[in-house]
Amino acid sequence: MDEELKCPVCGSLFKDPILLPCSHNVCLACARNIIVQTPEGETPPHNRASNSDYDYLDMDKMSMYSETDSGYGSYTPCLKSPNGVRVFPPTLVHRHCSITCPLCHRSVSLDERGLRGFPRNRLLEAIVSRYQQSRSANVKCQLCDRNPVDATVMCEQCDVFYCTPCQQRCHPSRGPLAKHRLVPPTQSPVAGGQQMPTATLRKQGTCADHDTVNFSMYCINCKTPVCMKCLEGGKHGSHDVKPLAAMWKQHKCQLSQALNGVSDKAKDAKEFLVQLKNMLQQIQENGVEFEACLVAQCDALIEALTRQKAKLLTKVTKEREYKLKVVRDQITHCTMKLRQTTGMMEYCLEVIKENDPSGFLQISDALIKRVTSSQDQWVKGALEPKVGPEFDLTLNTDPLLQTIIQLDFVQSKDIQETPLLKQMHAGGLKDTESSGVESANVPPAPLLQLEKCCTRNNSATLAWRVSVSPSNPIEGYVLELDDGNGGQYREVYVGKETVCTVDGLHFNSSYNARVKAYNSTGVGPYSKTVVLKTSDVAWFTFDPASAHRDIVLTNENQTVSCNSYDDRVVLGTAAFSKGVHYWELMVDRYDNHPDPAFGVARINTMKDMMLGKDDKAWAMYVDNNRSWFMHNNSHTNRAEGGISKGATVGILLDLNKHTVTFFINKQQHGPVAFENLEGVFMPAVSINRNVQVTLLTGMEVPKNFKQQ
Repeated sequence: MDEELKCPVCGSLFKDPILLPCSHNVCLACARNIIVQTPEGETPPHNRASNSDYDYLDMDKMSMYSETDSGYGSYTPCLKSPNGVRVFPPTLVHRHCSITCPLCHRSVSLDERGLRGFPRNRLLEAIVSRYQQSRSANVKCQLCDRNPVDATVMCEQCDVFYCTPCQQRCHPSRGPLAKHRLVPPTQSPVAGGQQMPTATLRKQGTCADHDTVNFSMYCINCKTPVCMKCLEGGKHGSHDVKPLAAMWKQHKCQLSQALNGVSDKAKDAKEFLVQLKNMLQQIQENGVEFEACLVAQCDALIEALTRQKAKLLTKVTKEREYKLKVVRDQITHCTMKLRQTTGMMEYCLEVIKENDPSGFLQISDALIKRVTSSQDQWVKGALEPKVGPEFDLTLNTDPLLQTIIQLDFVQSKDIQETPLLKQMHAGGLKDTESSGVESANVPPAPLLQLEKCCTRNNSATLAWRVSVSPSNPIEGYVLELDDGNGGQYREVYVGKETVCTVDGLHFNSSYNARVKAYNSTGVGPYSKTVVLKTSDVAWFTFDPASAHRDIVLTNENQTVSCNSYDDRVVLGTAAFSKGVHYWELMVDRYDNHPDPAFGVARINTMKDMMLGKDDKAWAMYVDNNRSWFMHNNSHTNRAEGGISKGATVGILLDLNKHTVTFFINKQQHGPVAFENLEGVFMPAVSINRNVQVTLLTGMEVPKNFKQQ
């Protein structure tokens, strides 16, 4: 946000900022330095006004100066002036003078009031002041006898800073002090170097033409706050006006809505930067891999191809450097735009915090336009890589290799069956002739597209392609994954598609994946192996497909209620078969002391009775005073402590030790080793119409968990 709070002329934080008609700001002292004389003529100079002589700008008295009527003025560069604008003596101003905005270079002529005609940006002043305070030393407690510590609160009525012990001892929140408001400490420098509390509200702005009258209305035509006297007999009498408070809220709402779009783009930009930085590594790795393949191909040819190999390597290097340069340029460009957008967002958020309606409305239109235009800068394709990590270069050695293979074929006419051919026969694939020619027609190893391979929760998506088309068309692919523990591979997909999503994997596990292609000739070699890691914690919702018909799901299937007075069961969308998992449920509604049950169940558990009544669910049911564990309609381990509205119930499923632990408002119950707690389980809840709960997932195991 620093860039938003710095004067474009002096480069320092704004001091006495004034608002130009183009909605940009400059320091008052800097504005005096960049005044230039206009070509209309010269008149005797007169003294400048002091800082307190100006307040608001009368827009109808301002006239824009332009050489070509385009709204942009010209100025003469000068080495002694900031921003290349001719500087006049700091104590004089000419009647026919203009000031040029150092940002947009738009010029405006000064009227007889000089700089008094420009409004003072009190809102920006307040934000700069608060920003400077936030970087200053912490406020100390005013009641500590020795070695004062940092204050934690300030009483607005007493105007005293307290640390926590002093506040509890000298300013307890009871009796007559209970109505006092305690706020976070802030500080404001005053004479003598002492610190005094900062006021939360500033004095409301007064009209420039009627000094004693506060702003109460907002002129839609002129886009400026006005007072009642301006409406009674002034130039705003026939204009469209609305109450100041209503327009203040309306513009704040518009700015907030515009910020939502920019915030999403900023989030996408951060993710895009991560993608680009990862792509740098991928390009480096793919480049090295491509060079190795290229060297292997060239070394297989006769020595006469050595010079050609060097040329090909040069092409690969150029291609890699080009891709790296493009990605680095995108990173630089995107980082700059993101920094600008983030700074503007932080500035806008500070503006929204302000409680000065008139000051806010002075700059709200321009800020809304800036935020909207900033969002438009992220055009379609701006957050997409301009290049990919793959190298689309193919060395065509088929003619030479075919000749070499034919020579070998004559020499190896009586060759024994190779292990590859044995594998082909064992897999039921056709082997017309045991020859090198036919071996050359098997599909090449597929190339895994790493930028498209990803994991989400306990699912993995893989994508691949074939860089060189074989002589015989590819009939299909075989995708294999290990067991997540480095064990044997197993086939998970056989078909013609080049993208496959595998569901039902273990959480917090690393899977090795590989793929191969086959056609009528045989099975090709495997691709490189890629490692895919599933999510450490589970993110899931309630499953409407398996829920009882009386169950009602809302809040994107995170909140569950029931239409029946009987207990009904709903399951989660996640399935667990190993590992340790934890989730919570918040009690949103609890009437007439019902007995909701929380736990885990198999997919075929009964849905029209309390969870744990059958042998396919393991649960804890709880009322307002006590709780019981239940499985197969057997009640055990009664414990004190019930639930009420606002309570949280946590479930910790440990499939490594086959136990379930429950937490009621962070108080641990268990763990309990249920019988037959092996296999695949889903989170489960049973409730009736007196209860509503909300699911909270993606949580770590509680730090206070005690394994008994």
